[in-house]
Amino acid sequence: MRSKRVFLGVMLLTGLVFIGRYTYRLIWAENLSLNEAKVDVFIGSEPDFETVLNAVRPYITRMSDFELMARVKRLKEFPKAGRYVLEQGMNNSEIIDVLRSKNEPILLKFNNQERIEDLAGVLARKIEPDSLTLLEAFKDPDFLEVAGVSPDQLLSLFIPNTYEIYWNTDAERFRQRMLGEYKAFWNKNRLKKAKTIGLSPLEVSALAAVVQKESVKVSERPTIAGVYLNRIRRNIPLQADPTVIYAKKKMDQDFEQVIRRVLYKDLTLDSPYNTYKYKGLPPGPITMPDISSIDAVLNAESHGYYYFVADPERPGFHSFSKSLSEHNAKRKDYIKWISAQGIKR
Repeated sequence: MRSKRVFLGVMLLTGLVFIGRYTYRLIWAENLSLNEAKVDVFIGSEPDFETVLNAVRPYITRMSDFELMARVKRLKEFPKAGRYVLEQGMNNSEIIDVLRSKNEPILLKFNNQERIEDLAGVLARKIEPDSLTLLEAFKDPDFLEVAGVSPDQLLSLFIPNTYEIYWNTDAERFRQRMLGEYKAFWNKNRLKKAKTIGLSPLEVSALAAVVQKESVKVSERPTIAGVYLNRIRRNIPLQADPTVIYAKKKMDQDFEQVIRRVLYKDLTLDSPYNTYKYKGLPPGPITMPDISSIDAVLNAESHGYYYFVADPERPGFHSFSKSLSEHNAKRKDYIKWISAQGIKR
């Protein structure tokens, strides 16, 4: 009888040890196998439980343990979309807590896009909506009316910056966020400066895009902006080569082509973007102007220059002139220089 009790006691103890070890493994034991300290897991909108399991499967060491614990903690009933950060050393309980409540935002950065289509493509690689969905949301006539922009001006709404945003933000919420950021950017101070130079915010963006295309040197952009403002005030065509390049790309429906030099025949292109043929600003920005370009226009240098041309002696910079005769002499030197470089189209 005693031996039977001892046997039962040993069996009970063994069972308790087994249950204890299994419980520990199920809840507290590390259950991730990562090649780095952290990994991002992305779960798309309206997921089911299987979608969540498949998203974490590549990183889980004991999948059956994780699935059981996930069911116990009711993850199956509340699967959520988002970006979740898993860290080396996490146990099942910690992983599930992350997946239930810790959708982490991303830092979204964009700049230097030539068209709204290009921007949609860049964004689609960083947030959940695809480029077509984003593009349709941006070009939606109702949204354009609310935002107060034409299709040509649409790119102006997207101020290049770094934004904290959730990866699974849908296209409609994203465009609304950008509209809000645009309105916040155009604060009282910037609106006052725009009024002082006689331009609306959308016109400032259109001019800033031209200024940005003219020079990569941030330091001289206020000077270039001053040239164009001088021409606008005197009703002189801007005659900006970047607008002609944009007009040609748009007419050819080929924005991949590389145009290093504007030819005389290009100046006759019948496009509202051709500022040699049409006075005033182009219908909208020819690229996404960054903040430094917008502020360069708002803080344009006051001077008497009406012309500028690339300076061969200072690559990347320009030489400015007050008179046409002075400009033509400098332009002649520049043409001689580019001919010597063998630059054609």
